[in-house]
Amino acid sequence: MKNIYIIASFILVLGFSQVKAQQTPANATSETISIVGATAHIGDGSVIENATIILEAGLIKEIGKTNEINAEGSVIKADGQHVYPGLIMPNSTLGLGEIDAVKATRDFDEIGSLLPHVRSLIAYNAESKVVESMRPNGILLAQVTPRGGRISGTSSIVQLDAWNWEDAAVKIDDGIHINWPQSSIRKYEPSISAVVSKKNKKYEKEVSELKVFMANAKAYQKSPATKVNLPYAALKEVFKGNQKVYIHVRKQKGIIDAISAMKSLEINQIVLVGAEEAYKTIELIKKENISVLIKRAHSLPSNEDDDYDLSYKNAATLYKNGVLVALENSGGMERMNGRNLPFYAGTTAAYGLSFEQALQLITLNAAKILGIDKTYGSLEKGKSATLFISQGNALDMRGNMLTKAFIDGRDISLETHQTMLWKRYMDKYSQAAE
Repeated sequence: MKNIYIIASFILVLGFSQVKAQQTPANATSETISIVGATAHIGDGSVIENATIILEAGLIKEIGKTNEINAEGSVIKADGQHVYPGLIMPNSTLGLGEIDAVKATRDFDEIGSLLPHVRSLIAYNAESKVVESMRPNGILLAQVTPRGGRISGTSSIVQLDAWNWEDAAVKIDDGIHINWPQSSIRKYEPSISAVVSKKNKKYEKEVSELKVFMANAKAYQKSPATKVNLPYAALKEVFKGNQKVYIHVRKQKGIIDAISAMKSLEINQIVLVGAEEAYKTIELIKKENISVLIKRAHSLPSNEDDDYDLSYKNAATLYKNGVLVALENSGGMERMNGRNLPFYAGTTAAYGLSFEQALQLITLNAAKILGIDKTYGSLEKGKSATLFISQGNALDMRGNMLTKAFIDGRDISLETHQTMLWKRYMDKYSQAAE
């Protein structure tokens, strides 16, 4: 029996020795760096051709045309290339789960229904191999978000090159996430071999339960009980207006009911998430100054009478009607698919937006909605030097080829398990071709 344990231990050690850890996070640098000659896509819809960008102490010291700014320090010649702000991915379970088939690696859904006191940040795994796979496509910031229940908990915003969640944190506990009850439920009907939509008979009851909970939480803030109620106490900053409420809702009725309920509680910091039928309530959304994180562009329509290209053009419809909108990526395999975020934006550029407007959906607009636009989201003097250099158009998979990326001025690694495999087999087949 002792020999079996020794052999098993040896096998485990041997196995782990073959596993390569995530790339080591970059160190801060005191070096001044100038990126010269690239086309700078600012993130606010504007472009600077033949630009010079000077990075110093983690910030953008200067940005402008090359003939107007003298380069300083170490020079990166980027003629013919493109510079973009670091892309931002809202509403993601990135770093909260590693392998969907292994329950022990999934840490984004707690037991219970009303959990505003659950914090996603402390479960964030900065060393996830999925996290490092985002960076080669330009995704440098993410909002890590819990799932499940009626109130899932609080999200936080992180940068994607860190040793641990403490180092990664950019904005802690930025808002709570509510999953609004569905007014209709889609079910498979065996008799006709099709999925049908049926009215949710429990809808009014579920809405009432949520409203009562929120009303009690508001009352608790005015006269806290002797015994602390953690779920109620966790909503303190929401009622003070310091935290946003992200309402995950799909249909028109749900959107109208959710906005009405929040307004009755004097909650004004509202963001709709998913909101595939937001285009039906544009006037209400504008009137109440509500932002929208629209569901991923590469999605099928939910209703039989929806336009076939509804998901592609939804963002453009909201954008052109003056709604502050950004893209989110929740859904099937969302952590792994997160790397496709720039290409979702590229799809919206083919359905009503210009490329610079589409870029806003994953840079400055996303930063504004998440409340980090004073530091991130665009290439501006004084903002964080969180940006990347691409050989071509970053919203097109043929051009999204990064040569450099910086987070807060740190020159980060773009190597991942996938890039190592790519290089390995490129060498193999190159040798075979000789």
